[in-house]
Amino acid sequence: MTEEEIRLDAGVFDQLRLASTATLATQLYRRGIRQPFLVGLSSVGDKFEPFAGEAFTMRFIPAREDVDPIGDPYRTGNVLQWEAVETIGENQVLVVDSRNDTTAASAGDMLITRAMKRGAAGFITDGAFRDGRAIAELGFPVYSRAITATTRPASFHVADLNTPIGCAGVAVYPGDVIVGDLDGVVVVPRALAAEIAEPAAEQEELEQWLHAKVRAGASLWGTYPPDDAVRAEFRAWKANQHATTNGAPR
Repeated sequence: MTEEEIRLDAGVFDQLRLASTATLATQLYRRGIRQPFLVGLSSVGDKFEPFAGEAFTMRFIPAREDVDPIGDPYRTGNVLQWEAVETIGENQVLVVDSRNDTTAASAGDMLITRAMKRGAAGFITDGAFRDGRAIAELGFPVYSRAITATTRPASFHVADLNTPIGCAGVAVYPGDVIVGDLDGVVVVPRALAAEIAEPAAEQEELEQWLHAKVRAGASLWGTYPPDDAVRAEFRAWKANQHATTNGAPR
């Protein structure tokens, strides 16, 4: 069975959205994935909720003058960028391999808006985007290394779609699960997504509770990481929360 053939229930994505990228990176580290975080990328704006979706990849190579002459890219036939945006489906994330090159934009607000309207979950490049101010107002998850005014054909030729790529030094395969929050983006190998979804959601709840204890003055010793006594205290707190939520007496 290929990566893309591994079926993932909607609940997996829901649980992954509940976990921070830090929590997911920890869960993946425990399973041997050392570096799943797209280092150096920042969100363009902050008016969006955490997301989880399936990778739809795009790969750039350097533009070359005989193949990509100055002018309308439609006339050169290099229209894969438009094809990607008009093909991307709901809950997919367009991930662009720009080779960490910020000399030109990977896309601008028009293409990103169209992807958003088609139901995409996000748009990511390890290069730059144009129209940063307009993108920030969309309320849509978008990440890049920089903002530039320079148009994409000045530096890049779109080589292919939905092939394995590298983005910010991380391997991304079509169908991998991409999860993002305001801290950044993590690539979850599709084969591990269901395995870590529930533990990640549970870890997130535990760490939020531990953070509240540390803010209240608790020492790190025994609290973080939690010892058996602190874990028992957390289980009791959680049982009490569950009883209260279900209307049972305390």
